Amino acid sequence: MSKIVVFDHPLIQHKISLLRDCTTGTRDFRILIEEIATLMGYEALRDLPVGMKEIKTPIETTSAPVITGKTIAVVPILRAGLGMVKGILALVPTAKVGHIGMYRDPETHEPHEYYAKLPESIEERTVMLLDPMLATGGSAVAAVDYLKKQGVKSIKFMSIIAAPEGLSKLILAHPDIEVYVGHLDEKLNENKYIVPGLGDAGDRIFGTI
Repeated sequence: MSKIVVFDHPLIQHKISLLRDCTTGTRDFRILIEEIATLMGYEALRDLPVGMKEIKTPIETTSAPVITGKTIAVVPILRAGLGMVKGILALVPTAKVGHIGMYRDPETHEPHEYYAKLPESIEERTVMLLDPMLATGGSAVAAVDYLKKQGVKSIKFMSIIAAPEGLSKLILAHPDIEVYVGHLDEKLNENKYIVPGLGDAGDRIFGTI
């Protein structure tokens, strides 16, 4: 059964409210996306494997906890997921970064993969799959499908805003993954946009229309 975390932290909720505001410009929107990703990632990464290592402090030699193994791969779903990458790398600077490109057909709203490039030994890593918006769930499901075909066994999906329809579709298709959501919104509208949402995250991150 999926582990689902919907955050209620005041800092995350405050920053999401600023994201929603249509007067928030591109620069501030990018900064907020990164900051929220860092705050969410802090919780999502609390179960990283840890081992003990002997180190020498200025006072004495001691055993101290360190993160072990080939641990993390950060994989944004292009293009909007790129906005969250720096937020996770702020926590784990040595993480490898892959990319999965998806676009949504404007008529059918179905996802289509157009690009994929993953780090080596991806099957040995925990993958942080990033997409600011979980709307219909189609792109997220397709991205997880692809990762599993590459042998990935540990997947943590992170989305800043989700619709109930998309969240349900994702956990029904992949009940074995972890899902972290900044805020669960009301619904999808007739055009499959999240309500109240924040518009098109990719356009607002990159300043496109």
